[in-house]
Amino acid sequence: MKVAGDAFDRELEDLPPDLRWRTWMGRIEAVIFASAATVPRDDLARVVGQGASVDLLIEDIQAELTGRPYELVAVADGWLMRTRVSFADAIRTAADVNEQLMDLNEFEVAVLAAIAYHQPLTRDGLKDIFGKDISRDLIGRLRTQELIATGPRSPRAGAPYTYLTTQKFLVTFGMESLRDLPDREGLVDAGLAE
Repeated sequence: MKVAGDAFDRELEDLPPDLRWRTWMGRIEAVIFASAATVPRDDLARVVGQGASVDLLIEDIQAELTGRPYELVAVADGWLMRTRVSFADAIRTAADVNEQLMDLNEFEVAVLAAIAYHQPLTRDGLKDIFGKDISRDLIGRLRTQELIATGPRSPRAGAPYTYLTTQKFLVTFGMESLRDLPDREGLVDAGLAE
């Protein structure tokens, strides 16, 4: 048994295997619950023993959360707790969440999608896609909301800035990576894109 001043006991060798596993599950859930941002797998691995599989522990936590109003999801480069979508109306009704809403209009979402699918993308590239100039103000709003960031300079004359989506973009739209973007051909077939 560890006493005050001892190093953090990751291994929990004094516990029977089933209790050790449950304790590791509790640690992972507590770390993710307490974090305001996604928690990378490497950070979670620091609170469990060397023989523990973070992925299996997360699977067990997810199974226990079935039917609960919140879930543990892989987003961007880690894990986070979020309320299930089916409870969104209840939350909006009971709580003032207006400050947390992105309040993006349809065109801003379209610009984000264009950047996500074609990144790194310049303003000229956006102009080619939309047939009109994209204002610096719109780009500035998306950057202020941390949904896009500047990427490498384009290797063209004048070396214009390029734009990339960010981790916050992935989190906001509930994606683990850009591979989770809808298939472009499927969007065209559904009449949602040209």
